[in-house]
Amino acid sequence: MADNARAKRLADLIREVVAQKLQRGIKDPRLGSHVTITDTRVTGDLREATVFYTVYGDDEERAAAAAGLESAKGILRSEVGKAAGVKFTPTLAFVMDALPDTARNIEDLLDKARQSDAKVREASAGAAYAGDADPYRKPGEDDEDAGDAGADETDDTAK
Repeated sequence: MADNARAKRLADLIREVVAQKLQRGIKDPRLGSHVTITDTRVTGDLREATVFYTVYGDDEERAAAAAGLESAKGILRSEVGKAAGVKFTPTLAFVMDALPDTARNIEDLLDKARQSDAKVREASAGAAYAGDADPYRKPGEDDEDAGDAGADETDDTAK
């Protein structure tokens, strides 16, 4: 079994080779400049590689890009084999990366939180405190109260 460093180097090489080949070597109009390779992962035995990609566009363009990647899988695998120089060229599996959708969902949630905070700020703009504005004791006030109480006790005992 290969070590993790070797698998990481091979994954990086696969990502670079596939991205360059998609940009310059494959003439499929479905792939164009819409496809971006985001990550690559290789199994520990270096037999299978998963290539994550994103597509700029709507669902129709995403489906077309997926079909284009599946049709170009053989060419891309042979290019990876030439560049890698390993005994067995890993099989390639293309998976749509969910990162942009997740980021969009997080942005939507943050927008909702900002709107909620703005509503709370508007509601509390003219509000007053339920108790004192500063509910904490200050060191000087405690000493004065304790000093007065102590003076009364000493006067009672002296009488």
